Amino acid sequence: QVQLVESGGGLVQAGGSLRLSCAASGRTFSRPAMGWFRQAPGKEREFVAAINWNGGTTNYADSVKGRFTISRDNAKNTVSLQMNSLKPEDTAVYYCAANFRDGFRATMAKGEYDYWGQGTQVTVSS
Repeated sequence: QVQLVESGGGLVQAGGSLRLSCAASGRTFSRPAMGWFRQAPGKEREFVAAINWNGGTTNYADSVKGRFTISRDNAKNTVSLQMNSLKPEDTAVYYCAANFRDGFRATMAKGEYDYWGQGTQVTVSS
């Protein structure tokens, strides 16, 4: 089993920054691809960013390109999401996810992720 725990969410004004972190425990001898997704009230969970097993490949949703940066520290079993220039439309619960089936690709498909964290709330005020 794998446990993923997100932290770093909160309330921030538009234009501000937040840094989310996800700590993994359990099956950490493998190196999964990691992703961040978000879900706003009344909407489906959507892809935000992903990073492959060694950090060599990243993918971003068009809505966050140039503002968000995903990174990972395999020595610490953590993945982070630096969010800058936040907008009210970024308000959502953010989830960390792990894909052990194909760690080489930074996949955007949520169906390919095996494990999910409990989520952390990000609220951006206008």
